[in-house]
Amino acid sequence: MASDYEDFGTFFAGFVIGSLVGAAAALLFAPQSGVQTRTMIRDKSIELKDRAGESAADLQQRGQLVLEEQKARFITVPETDETIVEEEVGMEEA
Repeated sequence: MASDYEDFGTFFAGFVIGSLVGAAAALLFAPQSGVQTRTMIRDKSIELKDRAGESAADLQQRGQLVLEEQKARFITVPETDETIVEEEVGMEEA
């Protein structure tokens, strides 16, 4: 069974690929000269590169936050389990 993150990743990859294919088709069939089309492709590719860099940085930051949260959860869970066990053992002895 796939997790929600894998499902979103698959959707996002499909969305990006579909967007790129649609953009390429629109540029190829646009009623413009070759020079204008090449200029537009170059400008859009620079824009996409900048967006991808920003998205990658954002995803890296989010991933770091999730990692830190999971580390904190992993460290506190054993302490919580020990407290529960101690409380149950204390209740049985009483």
